[in-house]
This record gives sequence, C-alpha cells and structure tokens, in this order.
Amino acid sequence: MSKIALVDDDRNILTSVSMTLEAEGFEVETYNDGQAALDAFNKKMPDMAVFDIKMPRMDGMDLLQRVRQKSKMPVIFLTSKDDEIDEVLGLRMGADDYVKKPFSQRLLVERIRALLRRQEAVASDVVGDTEETKLMTRGSLTMDPLRHSVTWKEKDVSLTVTEFLLLQALAQRPGFVKSRDQLMDVAYDDQVYVDDRTIDSHIKRLRKKMRTVDPDFSAIETLYGIGYRYNEE
Repeated sequence: MSKIALVDDDRNILTSVSMTLEAEGFEVETYNDGQAALDAFNKKMPDMAVFDIKMPRMDGMDLLQRVRQKSKMPVIFLTSKDDEIDEVLGLRMGADDYVKKPFSQRLLVERIRALLRRQEAVASDVVGDTEETKLMTRGSLTMDPLRHSVTWKEKDVSLTVTEFLLLQALAQRPGFVKSRDQLMDVAYDDQVYVDDRTIDSHIKRLRKKMRTVDPDFSAIETLYGIGYRYNEE
C-alpha cells in the first residue's frame, strides 16, 4: 500500500482528499503546514506527496527544496488558478506535476497513480529486457532505467521520474524530433491532461540540471512550434 502525504492549510481539502485516497486503497498522512510535514519526513519519507504552495510556517516551495536535498519522491503541487509563476518555478525546483484549485479529485488520483507507476517502473529490478529498461549510452550520456541513474561525461545527474522519462524518450532516437504531444504521452497517462507549458517547464529544468555538471550542455535542441530533439555530443 503506497503512503501519500497531503500538506495543505485548508482542512476541508485535507479531509475530502484523504477520504478519496483512502477509498482508493492508499495510506494517507495529512499535515496543515510545511514544517510539520518536514518534521515527519525527516523520520520517514512517504512514497509521494501533494503540497499546497501557500502555507504558514513553511510554504510548499521551501518544503520542496528541503525534500529534494534527500529524496526524489514524486511531488505534486496544488496551485490557485492565478499562480502561473509559482507553477513554473515549482517545476523548475523539482516538482513532478501541478494541479490547479479548484480541482477534480478523480484527476488528482489519476495523476498520483501515474507518477507512482512511473516511479515503480524505473526502480524495479524485475522488468523485461525492453528498449525502456536497457542500459543506454548516447555520446556523453549514460542512462540506467533499472537503477534510475543518469551520468553525463561520467558525472552523476539527479533527475525526477518525469525528467528521466523525458530525457530517455528524446535520447532513444538521436536526431529525431519529438513533438510536445509525444512527450506528454511519455510522461503522463492518457487520462491526464497537461498543456504545453508543463512539458516546456520540465525540459527547462532538465537542461538546468544537466548544466550543473556541464555548463556547456546543449544536447537538447528546441525546434520552435514543433518540439524537441536530442543531438549526441
């Protein structure tokens, strides 16, 4: 049974969402501020978490920053509909997805399931020998899906599940363009709608992480109005 942490200062959201998730078979822990959640996470991390951005004591951004220092667990942000800047910033900082308030609880459940399935897929050692699970080397890039490890010029790069899947999809066929729709299919289930900005934000954050080990990283090329392409270096 997967353990989900809900962190929001709105007790109505905590109550209603936790009831929905428990009915779906999840174990749920709730916290009404970021500091209380962090104190609990320091003892034991959940399997994934849903953070509100605006909270007392410690907001969702600060909490995510602290979590990312020690864990790659999937994180979904809850944002108000006018928080576009916060959404993009959250994705760049390491959130895997965001859901706008007011939201469909069914949509939130599907996004949680999608991220958990992807996390399990890249972490599992009991997987068939497929294109998605083989060790892959493309120029300076090496990716090991079974260990969820990435190196660039023999330096380790820490990626979230979504970032890993996007990079893998691009690098599998160097020189070929992947449209945003194709990348959405890789990163999200069919039931989950995301817009172009979400994919663009993931790609920007992916580039930023690669440039932490190589400031000259330029293997991911943007083709404006079309999509993205990986070029071997």
